[in-house]
Amino acid sequence: MAIRKETIAVKATENSRITAITELSSKEFISRAKKFSKQYRVTSDKKFKLKDFATLASEDTGKAGNRFSQQSLQLGVQLIAEMQDKMYAGNNWSLLLIFQAMDAAGKDSAIKHVMSGINPQGCEVTAFKAPSAEELDHDFLWRCSKKIPERGRIGIFNRSYYEEVLVVRVHEEILKAQKLPDKLITESIWDDRLNDIHNYESYLNRNGILVVKIFLHVSKKEQKKRFLERIDKPEKNWKFSAGDLVERKYWKQYMAAYEDMIKKTASDKSPWYVVPADNKSFARMVIASAILTAMDSMKLAYPKISDEQLAELQRLKEELVAEKG
Repeated sequence: MAIRKETIAVKATENSRITAITELSSKEFISRAKKFSKQYRVTSDKKFKLKDFATLASEDTGKAGNRFSQQSLQLGVQLIAEMQDKMYAGNNWSLLLIFQAMDAAGKDSAIKHVMSGINPQGCEVTAFKAPSAEELDHDFLWRCSKKIPERGRIGIFNRSYYEEVLVVRVHEEILKAQKLPDKLITESIWDDRLNDIHNYESYLNRNGILVVKIFLHVSKKEQKKRFLERIDKPEKNWKFSAGDLVERKYWKQYMAAYEDMIKKTASDKSPWYVVPADNKSFARMVIASAILTAMDSMKLAYPKISDEQLAELQRLKEELVAEKG
């Protein structure tokens, strides 16, 4: 009977939290989202250490199937859709979302769930694989530069130019295949590339393109669990490849590369969010909150029209109302 009472108490608490959050105004919800995401936001912290960020959130709001987390995400998705509509109409700002993570961290599902409510006309998702022969004949930013979102649009990079300081850094034989002059492959090449990326993102900021970078911080233990699930479940077999296990053997090297990358490219205007990714529901809440924070900073609004345009609209309305048939 004690267990039954405890279950009822938990459900009552959850119901009250759901009621409270659904009664918030848009402004209040965004304010909470900004406060919530701030704890995972990294800007110009030269003392940044990846080990200081947990892979599993301490809060219980993101448990799988938790109605509060589902309702929070749904409300966040609705607000993102509303703000995207204003951004599309205004046609001056654009937003670039970059997702980076180890395999099985949940990038694809996060993009699917968090961006589920937006207008497809105003969004493009690009998944960057190994570079083609044509891409190798250009600088390392070239192929991503072609996919930078137009004004009024959202661009989503599932992996990005950051692979050039991650997988290429861990497997330096890839660097040798990039046709760079030998004298340019120096000990400082990774710092040089990170500096180039930092400057590139500053350039994008100055052109009205906000860059938000998401690192889904998954643990090695959780990755193993998800790999086994991909092997055991027939509908997920297609997601697994032998190469995933090869990369897993370089876990420490990747973590070191990620730490250096975040430390040297995070900025106030192009922050990184180190998202605890062992719990997918919670991770999606953080990501939605980070996106709302960025879009709120744009001060988006529908374009205002002149008195002459309003008068013309009224004339056209009268014409339509008077139309017979």
